[in-house]
Amino acid sequence: MSLAPRVVLVHRRTELDELVARHGTRGQAEFFLRTRGRDLAEVAEADAALRAALAAASAAIPLDWRRGEVERADLDRFLFTPEDVVVVVGQDGLIANVAKYLDGQPVIGIAPGEPGVLVKHPVDAVADLIRSTTDVEHRTMAQLTADDGQRLLALNEIYLGHAGHQTARYRLGVGGGRVERQASSGILVGTGTGATGWCGSVWRERRSGLPLPAPGESRLVWFVREAWPSPSTGTACTEGELTQAPLTVEVESDRLVAFGDGLEADTVALTRGQTATFAPAAKSVRLVR
Repeated sequence: MSLAPRVVLVHRRTELDELVARHGTRGQAEFFLRTRGRDLAEVAEADAALRAALAAASAAIPLDWRRGEVERADLDRFLFTPEDVVVVVGQDGLIANVAKYLDGQPVIGIAPGEPGVLVKHPVDAVADLIRSTTDVEHRTMAQLTADDGQRLLALNEIYLGHAGHQTARYRLGVGGGRVERQASSGILVGTGTGATGWCGSVWRERRSGLPLPAPGESRLVWFVREAWPSPSTGTACTEGELTQAPLTVEVESDRLVAFGDGLEADTVALTRGQTATFAPAAKSVRLVR
């Protein structure tokens, strides 16, 4: 007898939860907000909206189905199974946070307030969507693979640079072609999903002629941030795209770190002489339409 499907609700602590945890009481949290010209009512309203959306999503799960629930902070300790249906209740960034822990499970993005780009469904659509998860759009992920076996996945972008935002030094090459020694503020490798974010900002600022990928494309783009020339470093290779040929980076600093989707707490550390390879990931995120 096969197991019933499991719906896993993913959410993060609200701002109100975090304020009360930091300041001890709701009253102290209110005082803190007032000192910054903010009103507790606004924060409490957002908290109530998320709790109501979670309750409604939970109520929409059939009684004979299994269920689970996980906060963002516990994702790295939660075991997803192949038959899971993942319901993300929150903002777009939460889908990026959970994406690297999944392997083909359908993801439904539920907005407790205004819809986003990835969390686009109202909570009253949960009952229908969890029963019909075949109509999906595939979102490409970026992958970094280190020569010691470390791996990092990201739905938006991966950043590689110095942990203290000092100069990053490395040798950069694409697909076995010309290798250039560089000194820069780091490297960004982004997907079509992340093209409206950090990579898009760099693209606009430098007025790049490189076409950014669409959300469903498997193509990645990469940008070197603030490369500068010297007698030993160049600036000829500062942007490009990745399809088949990977981007390789050999570290020449004592230590560089890579993190994905803005999560600096979850990093891959690389030391002098190590090589990191960037390419489109073999797996994608299956986002239910």
